[in-house]
Amino acid sequence: MYAVNVRDHFMIAHSFQGEVFGPAQRMHGATYVVDLELRRAVLDADGIVVDIGLATQVLREELAALNFRNLDEVPEFKGRNTTTEFLARLIFDRVAARLAAGALGVNALPSATSAGVQHLRVTLNESHVAWASYEGAVPVPATA
Repeated sequence: MYAVNVRDHFMIAHSFQGEVFGPAQRMHGATYVVDLELRRAVLDADGIVVDIGLATQVLREELAALNFRNLDEVPEFKGRNTTTEFLARLIFDRVAARLAAGALGVNALPSATSAGVQHLRVTLNESHVAWASYEGAVPVPATA
């Protein structure tokens, strides 16, 4: 399996509900370094997994929606603990939707007859000693 990884970062504020979170129940900040890994079994006609520039742009755009936000104030997250794991899945889903919409180019699209990008992994690094990821197969669009 071939893989390409692009990296960016974002900064947020949030708090958690539940005794398990101890002092993190109070408002606190986090700076995440985000790795987006895209994998496919066969390189495209240009000999690449995906255009690294496009992958970098898509990741940057998705992170911009979260950057410098207090996630406790985002209506979409009301009643949710915006844990590192939760955010990894959220970014995965958003990038997968952008892939399906063609934002990474037509050669990157998975289909019933083409081995486009087949697998994504999003890793949020909280520090040099702690991180969380979400990974999975890229859904093949229903129209494929």
